Amino acid sequence: EVTRVFESEIGGIRIRAPMIELHTVAAGGGSICTLEGKRMTVGPRSAGADPGPLCYGSDAAGELALTDVSLFLGRIAADRFPFDLDEARVRKKLEEITRALASIGVERSPFEVADGFLRVAVENMAAAIQKVSVGRGHDVRTHGMVVFGGAGGQYACLVARRLGIRTLVFHPYAGALSAFGMGVANFEWHGERDAGRVRLDERLPEHWNEVFAELERAGRHALEGDAGDDAQWHVRRRAALRYRGTETALEVDFGSPAAMRVAFESLHRREFGYARPGHPVEAATLRVAVELRSRRPELPTVRPGSGEPERTCLLWSGGARLEAPVFLRENVPLDTTGAVVVDEGFTAVRDHRDYLLLRDASGSVEHADADTAVDPVLLEVFNNQFKSIAEQMGVVLQRTAMSTNIRDRLDFSCAVFDAEGGLVANAPHIPVHLGAMSESVRAVLDSHPDARPGDVFATNDPAAGGSHLPDITVVTPVHDQHGILRFVVASRGHHADVGGITPGSMPPFSANLDEEGVVLRSLRIVHEGVFADEDLRSALGSGPYPARNPDENVADIQAQIAANEKGMQLLDDLLRRYGLEVVAAYMLHIQDNAADLTARAIERLPDGEHRFEDHLDDGTLIAVRITVEGDSMEIDFTGTDAAVDNNLNAPRAVTMAAVLYCLRVLVGTPIPLNSGCLRPVTVRIPEGSLLSPDPGRAVAAGNVETSQRIVDVLMGALGLAAASQGTMNNITFGDDRSAYYETLGGGSGATATRA
Repeated sequence: EVTRVFESEIGGIRIRAPMIELHTVAAGGGSICTLEGKRMTVGPRSAGADPGPLCYGSDAAGELALTDVSLFLGRIAADRFPFDLDEARVRKKLEEITRALASIGVERSPFEVADGFLRVAVENMAAAIQKVSVGRGHDVRTHGMVVFGGAGGQYACLVARRLGIRTLVFHPYAGALSAFGMGVANFEWHGERDAGRVRLDERLPEHWNEVFAELERAGRHALEGDAGDDAQWHVRRRAALRYRGTETALEVDFGSPAAMRVAFESLHRREFGYARPGHPVEAATLRVAVELRSRRPELPTVRPGSGEPERTCLLWSGGARLEAPVFLRENVPLDTTGAVVVDEGFTAVRDHRDYLLLRDASGSVEHADADTAVDPVLLEVFNNQFKSIAEQMGVVLQRTAMSTNIRDRLDFSCAVFDAEGGLVANAPHIPVHLGAMSESVRAVLDSHPDARPGDVFATNDPAAGGSHLPDITVVTPVHDQHGILRFVVASRGHHADVGGITPGSMPPFSANLDEEGVVLRSLRIVHEGVFADEDLRSALGSGPYPARNPDENVADIQAQIAANEKGMQLLDDLLRRYGLEVVAAYMLHIQDNAADLTARAIERLPDGEHRFEDHLDDGTLIAVRITVEGDSMEIDFTGTDAAVDNNLNAPRAVTMAAVLYCLRVLVGTPIPLNSGCLRPVTVRIPEGSLLSPDPGRAVAAGNVETSQRIVDVLMGALGLAAASQGTMNNITFGDDRSAYYETLGGGSGATATRA
């Protein structure tokens, strides 16, 4: 069954209309292949159709593209193009990159360089497939891959092996399958009505049958003009269900309440990894799909062909250059609009319908042969792998959380850390979270040196890496089979309420931390796999102003635990593929690379002192002196005013997050935001100041207001940008039953190149 969505965002515009769910990845033939520092990257920049890849011959083309790599590796039959391809330009560019690698001590041949770019592209494609499959609760190893597009067959075997997919299917018109599919698709009409949030354990309203009948009549009327003599009508009644208190609805076939609940919980368990027995389930939407099915067009029958290869070519496959036979598709015979590379270990069979089936005869997932020495290809591969793990954690968290803040506002972040709590990689989530989470992770590890496998901790303590109290961080240490700590995964989410004097836990006039809510100080919430529900609820109910809706807090924390569990599973997959020593080594290499690129960026700045200061709205001063000497920098906030009696105090972790963000911007190229960025920098923050307040000080606005002004003074001192709006424009409202919190966008300061 094709997955459909009923609300999408395209080009920043939200559209409410039924459509097939699609996910794209920037790894097309025009993707730019380049050497950035010590990393070999592919995309997201693209040469497009104009100027296109180097081999197309445009004088304006100057950068290597993925199509060039495929040509050089023999994965494209140049004589089948409608114009001549210039392989000499491709070879020249690859030789340039080969010399650049040699200058940093990495010896590679042009073929190995091209193969490296191909491997990076394959990792990007595989990561995109993993993300959407994990998000839907699927294990791709149990699926086949349908391959289409003119270039799809060039990479399909490599992507499949990377994912552990055993079977690939090529339609007879695979190269133009999208156009062919549009031409033969059935006509469909979709209609829906609000279900009124009726609980499934109640008697279903009698008028629902009339609602379904009305929608069916409307659908038939809309399509009757397209109905031919051989048309067949197909009608499907469905209901979108959800757990009460959540917004994520799942569609099931309409039937009895008991049958619908069973189907819903089975689907929920598959997609989210858990169900909530006994929790009320309600109907959100009633939907009817009316489909007008026409007779399928006759595909061409299998035609006789010689079955003999036209010639041989040199093909790079499996890390070696091989002599491979070339079959022309019209002689096999097959589709003439694409190329299929059958990599070593795969067999190709044409069935009676003219489909081409490729099967991996090796029967196993690709196991990488790598060592702990830094390699430019693996540096990018691991960068993408760790980032993909964080992204997939984020998918689980967003889809399982109950809070609007996490689910819809996307006020959450997920990341992977090394055994010392150093940030290794993150998804493109919220910078103030990501920069501050390392300190939370280190605080948890320091508080619980006895942590055991299966333990999970929660913290929001501003004195130990927290930002403000609604941001709760869930930390999961990852141990090896001997119980030795190896990695850490963590997720931070903004909870709708954690107590305090006002709903939403963001009081404008709080004078101390107790007035902002409950504080979780490295609280063990799972002990050796057992969820400590009573301990967590006791903590949420403590203090003079306890949490108003602990059930929602617990549900969101369970969603964060589930996200961390997904991160652990994906790290285990990575360990099985590369081994512990290689994975641990590349966690350090990635941070080393970020440190090197940050040092280079600092070196471009003029030596000497750079000062700047600015005031908050209440007149409190933030001052900074940045001293640059060669490739190192000292950032000194001496001169900043002392902590204040209101809630504009920014915890030290928030100040460090602002510093890390500015360093990341200073580098100016896509690098991972990780702890390595801070290595060439010394940061001095006066204790007891506005930017490192004493424990117990109110901090609600420090995270959302003062953090913005810290960035302003840093950017001003470095001469990178004028001051921004300097605020997050926070709006919060609610009562003792519910609370809502929103952040509105604002203006950013001008730079030397953009007003």
